[in-house]
Amino acid sequence: MAPALVALMVVIGWAAAAAPVLAAAAAASLDTTPVTFPAGFMPLFGGDNLVQSPDGRSVRLKLDAHTGSGFVSKSAYHHGFFSASIKLPDDHTAGVVVAFYLSNADVFPHNHDEVDFELLGNRRGHEWRVQTNLYGNGSTSRGREERYLLPFDPTLRPHAYAVAWTPTAIIFYVDGAPIREVVRVPPMGADFPAKPMSVYATIWDGSAWATEGGRYKVDYAFAPFAADFSSLVLSGCPAGSGDAHCEVTLMTAGCAVMTPAKRAAMQRFRRRFLLYSVCHDRYRYNGTIFPECDADADGRDAFHRWGESKIVSPTRRGYRQRQQRADKAVAAVAADGRPSTWPVGGALRAD
Repeated sequence: MAPALVALMVVIGWAAAAAPVLAAAAAASLDTTPVTFPAGFMPLFGGDNLVQSPDGRSVRLKLDAHTGSGFVSKSAYHHGFFSASIKLPDDHTAGVVVAFYLSNADVFPHNHDEVDFELLGNRRGHEWRVQTNLYGNGSTSRGREERYLLPFDPTLRPHAYAVAWTPTAIIFYVDGAPIREVVRVPPMGADFPAKPMSVYATIWDGSAWATEGGRYKVDYAFAPFAADFSSLVLSGCPAGSGDAHCEVTLMTAGCAVMTPAKRAAMQRFRRRFLLYSVCHDRYRYNGTIFPECDADADGRDAFHRWGESKIVSPTRRGYRQRQQRADKAVAAVAADGRPSTWPVGGALRAD
């Protein structure tokens, strides 16, 4: 039996009943059908800066000089798969932060858990970046950040950002391809997010830190900044339900299983686009390496002692030209009659 499933049985305490539950889960599949905004979410803040589409299938969040905006799931979940397709604002977006994340800070203000996607704006002509992070039990002083460039222009069309959170691991996805896996190991203790969380989406002013450590602030002459959210997926196990069948269905779903092909795709992405990893930061925590880190997985020699890549660096890259080349490559493959594994609107592949 796979180690992850053994760990799950220990976590939920029903090893004796595992056989029938596993048999039932094998016949089930994880439902990742998008939900409408009214069915799954409610406004969090921002007033008129949150605009639903007439059919409820997409939401626009805006940031102006008066306020940002955000929404939150109506329910909390204890593990699950959560996804949103996001189209980001164009032009000068320094200091702007667009976030899609899980949190329980409203219930546990002093010892909350969190799993983050934070999309970080930039100066005109410079690239958006994406940051992943996680906390458990209020361990904000031990942030586990990673930052990446993206292999596409995220302002041209929506791209999918997703989190698979299980009792044994957290996997971050972009356009269906994994970019980071955090495996729960015993020395992590309470640092691994384990309490039920809600799903949030926000746009806000991160001038203090988001662009080059706060060097470039939000310029409201370019406001309003608008981020569009669509294809919202809430495929989680409801908090407090004690639904073992849901947990095992999640654990056996493709999004929670890291195959050799998916791990190879993840490593390709990380070699090309990983800007910073806490696993290579020997300065911030005085040489301490977090227990879940495989410090050599991405080649320590390729990173400075403060965790930044020596190879990957932000530049004024030709977003649009790069996207056009990718689109032409996809079209050429399709015209040749061979199956394409490229996600729609993206340049990542998972095989």
